[in-house]
Amino acid sequence: MYRVVKRDGRIVDFEISKIANAMKKAFDATETNYNQSVIDFLAIMVTADFQPKIKDELIHCADTKHVGLVLTTGGTGFAARDVTPEATLEVIEREARGIPEAMRAASMCVTPRGCLSRGVAGIRGGTLIVNLPGSEKAARENIEAVMDSLSHGMKMLASE
Repeated sequence: MYRVVKRDGRIVDFEISKIANAMKKAFDATETNYNQSVIDFLAIMVTADFQPKIKDELIHCADTKHVGLVLTTGGTGFAARDVTPEATLEVIEREARGIPEAMRAASMCVTPRGCLSRGVAGIRGGTLIVNLPGSEKAARENIEAVMDSLSHGMKMLASE
């Protein structure tokens, strides 16, 4: 469990550890020159489903914190409040369309509803931003489907 400060100042337990553990396992399984600190989480933020707020957080992670990989969870569905892809598209400089295509293809092997995810991915400066579904199970399946490619893509991005 991670401690997260909500907008109203309350501290709550946030169940993200399963996604975090799946990502660490996937990174460990790939051949990478990164040292272990690269996959440590700099911050875990919870933000409202409000496009300007999401956009501000993504810009802050990329431009101020210089995070190499930003993974968002949730906000990729069909509900009116699901605006994470729109916020991401406003922030990125170059799309990486193959990443969400691969995630949706992997999801389709699990459920025919896998095609309903609207997640996007792209690059801002030296940061790769990837939208994941909000469900822990779907997020884990999606990240596992593209982890090898993400590792390689991050190496390429770091060498620019």
